[in-house]
Amino acid sequence: MTRLRSALWLPIFDDLAEPAVVARLAAEAEEAGWHGVFVWDHLRWRAPVQRVADPWITLAAIATATEDLRFGPMVTPLARRRPSKVAKETATLDRLSGGRLTLGVGLGSNRFADELRATGEELDDRRRGQMLDESLEILTAAWSGDPVHHHGRHYTVDGVSFLPRPVQRPGVPVWAAGFPGNLKPLRRAARYDGFFPVNLEHPDQFADIVTTITDLRRQKTGLFDIAAALPPDADPTPYAEAGATWWLVEFPPEAVSLDQVRGVLRDGPLEP
Repeated sequence: MTRLRSALWLPIFDDLAEPAVVARLAAEAEEAGWHGVFVWDHLRWRAPVQRVADPWITLAAIATATEDLRFGPMVTPLARRRPSKVAKETATLDRLSGGRLTLGVGLGSNRFADELRATGEELDDRRRGQMLDESLEILTAAWSGDPVHHHGRHYTVDGVSFLPRPVQRPGVPVWAAGFPGNLKPLRRAARYDGFFPVNLEHPDQFADIVTTITDLRRQKTGLFDIAAALPPDADPTPYAEAGATWWLVEFPPEAVSLDQVRGVLRDGPLEP
């Protein structure tokens, strides 16, 4: 069975919309033996949620409140962000934390909060996918420290060096998200460092994902993470047996509370 690491996956809404509160939770999680804390990246959410925090400011608070915990946005819709700015933010955050950032990326969706339409973002999935892939090319180049010369369909970076580099080499680990059964996100993930399947339904489905990823990465070397997001009362053992390397405890976004998260946190991570 794969060694399974445990993390809290927090929608930073309402009770958790205060960075200082989430930073204290992260420090408590680290003390309790958890391996990671990851946060959602949204501008708003559907009712009854009213307050939504910025993930990057929250992550900076987590970085300064912890010493060993891995953390990051899970996931950020890169098509909604300028890749040159994300390059600076990720490198700076990785240095602030001593090399503990993981960057979760995905297409994003307008389905849950209508936030893409409401803020004038690209609604076409195909175009957002193109923007995501182009952004990842820019980030990979930026993290090298060399001047970036990128002239693409959606973005231009003309001879800019993004220094200082991240602590992690060759760059910040990237996990790509996607729905099970969709091959394109799996192919994207196979080029990077991890896959985060959303809306998992059962371990057999997860085992199929692991098989596909293993085949896609047959010619590649290096560590690769596959995360399973499951409710607090779910048993992650079958997913670990299928090849999961991380268990992310998910919480209901419309009803997440500080007491609920603290209760899960104090129960502690899965013991190996």
